[in-house]
Amino acid sequence: QVQLVESGGGLVQAGGSLRLSCAASGRTFRTYTMGWFRQAPGKEREFVAAISWSGGSTKYADSVKGRFTISRDNTKDTGYLQMNSLKPEDTSVYYCAADPLPVLFIIPKHYQYWGQGTQVTVSS
Repeated sequence: QVQLVESGGGLVQAGGSLRLSCAASGRTFRTYTMGWFRQAPGKEREFVAAISWSGGSTKYADSVKGRFTISRDNTKDTGYLQMNSLKPEDTSVYYCAADPLPVLFIIPKHYQYWGQGTQVTVSS
């Protein structure tokens, strides 16, 4: 069993930066694939980024490529999403997710564990 808790969301102006954290309980997190998703009001949850258990492989949505960086520190059982050059369209609730399978899934239903989400609001 893995429990995930996101933090680091907030209000930022366009062009600014935020770093989200995802703290995991359970030592098995370090063997899990981790993903970040986001969901805006009235929209479906969408893929943002994913990282392999070792950190050696990453995948990004085209909309965030070059602006966001996913990383993890397995010694701290924590994952991160560094978000730079934020745009108003990045405004969403951001969720971290984890799954034991070694695949960088981009579809939410493939992730077994989810956090409660953290709000990111980017003002223009």
